[in-house]
Amino acid sequence: MAVVRTHRYTVVTGELAQLLERRNLLLRGVREAHAAFTAATLIRQEDGSYLDIWRWESAEAMRAALADGRDCPLATAAFTIEHRVTDGTVLDER
Repeated sequence: MAVVRTHRYTVVTGELAQLLERRNLLLRGVREAHAAFTAATLIRQEDGSYLDIWRWESAEAMRAALADGRDCPLATAAFTIEHRVTDGTVLDER
């Protein structure tokens, strides 16, 4: 069953371009190393915070990738503040 890991964070003023660049490099590396990584969606919220939703084919595949990367989609906290992570299982898609 597919799972998602959602990161909610605020970007340090003036650092969005650098964050996006690092995120793109990281996504490329994750995709090359973990075929079960299926999607990443970045959403800017009305309040200025961001949701970064990463989708995996299974919880086992996500755990294996996290063991490689140690849990942070940005590989650094330097560009973010108030970073929170939650995991969930996909129950329905239409």
